Amino acid sequence: MQSQYDFTEGNIFKQLIFFSGPIILANLLQTSYQVVDSLWIGNLLGADALGAVAVSGVIVFTLLSFVIGLNNAALTILSQQKGRGDEEGLKNYVNAFVVTLLFLSVIMAIVGVLFAEHMLQLLRTPENLMPYATRYLQINFIGVLFLFGYNFISTILRAVGDSKSPLRFVFIAVILNIVFDPLFIEGFHLGVDGAAYATILSQGIAFVYGLFYVIRRNLVPFQMPKLPTAKEVSLILKLGIPAGLQMSVISAGSAAIMSVVTTFGSAVVGGFGAAQRLDSLIMIPAQALGTAVNSMAGQNMGVKNWKRVDKIATYGLLYNFICMSVIGLVIILFAPFFVQLFIRDVVAVQFAVTYLRIMAFCFPFLGINFVLNGVVRASGAMYQVLILNIVSFWILRYPLTYFFSQQYKEVGIAIGMGTSFVLSSVLAFLYYKFGKWRKKEILS
Repeated sequence: MQSQYDFTEGNIFKQLIFFSGPIILANLLQTSYQVVDSLWIGNLLGADALGAVAVSGVIVFTLLSFVIGLNNAALTILSQQKGRGDEEGLKNYVNAFVVTLLFLSVIMAIVGVLFAEHMLQLLRTPENLMPYATRYLQINFIGVLFLFGYNFISTILRAVGDSKSPLRFVFIAVILNIVFDPLFIEGFHLGVDGAAYATILSQGIAFVYGLFYVIRRNLVPFQMPKLPTAKEVSLILKLGIPAGLQMSVISAGSAAIMSVVTTFGSAVVGGFGAAQRLDSLIMIPAQALGTAVNSMAGQNMGVKNWKRVDKIATYGLLYNFICMSVIGLVIILFAPFFVQLFIRDVVAVQFAVTYLRIMAFCFPFLGINFVLNGVVRASGAMYQVLILNIVSFWILRYPLTYFFSQQYKEVGIAIGMGTSFVLSSVLAFLYYKFGKWRKKEILS
């Protein structure tokens, strides 16, 4: 099977399956990365250390959200350049992203190291956790270049139709992290600091390997960095900032939902936490489809092949329906088994099982949002997708979850969230069908 796809021709459904498959596996590995960290830290260092990492993780996630936003902008711009066959334009925008990310990495590293403690104070971090959390956060900020670069190389490759090579880089980072965590934490007696060093070293090696891999095989048109034009930087920020804000909206919306959940006591909170761990895995295929159609549609938008763009959306929705329906059926049948992998409390398990079985009927609708928003995002309509996310979380999901939880107690949490999935998918479809995103021009 070819390593790079030209999505402007060929069998769409076959391309979608073989292109999204490695993205799904990479996302699963990325999720396991965080789980492995938590297992080693919790078992070797205890609850306080795990708490320090969890608090710092909120800030790291916010940083990662911005990275994902810039990567979404890169995926859109570079996939359109690839579709147009504009090698010079592709090379110039790769350079522009490289220079922009280098500049932002240096700025964020300096600011992060200097103000890490102040950021943690804003989160009301307990005093006993502050020294560990501060050091952990500072080390992560020092290695922010690796975080940026490691993710960016994968994004460039996906933009040009290669989803297999990024899987290789993620696999290397995960394996190294599994080895380095106990070595640095326990072997070198570095404690929480060791977990941070293990993370940035794993990502750093994967980044350097990825860089040599793509340059040696000439997979990406890299060049010696030079100052990008004002037009290139402007377009990157114009698309990257709203894309980054989308993740912030999602993060804040999730916190708002948790404020409803906490009103029903610790058992429901524990059950919801277990269900959310499973949700993060369940959503991976839909998220991967969103990334895949973004790249596939972007290449075709570069050559104005709107008929093929519509076919990509149609096949994406079909693939989503099959995947998420199968996952939903598995959850309905085996929810108790999966939940009890995380918790044993009877009341918590009962809530989580009920929650998941209700939500299972709504998983295909969640996937509709990822697929259609991925196609729309490929056009460069980042602000429009941001507005759709704001509506989805703050006008639908949070109010409906609150309303139904008042009517049906804790069972209403799933009813409200599921209803919001259905309604937001309707909005995503209406904007896809009747919105003006097809008129968006990001490249002249």
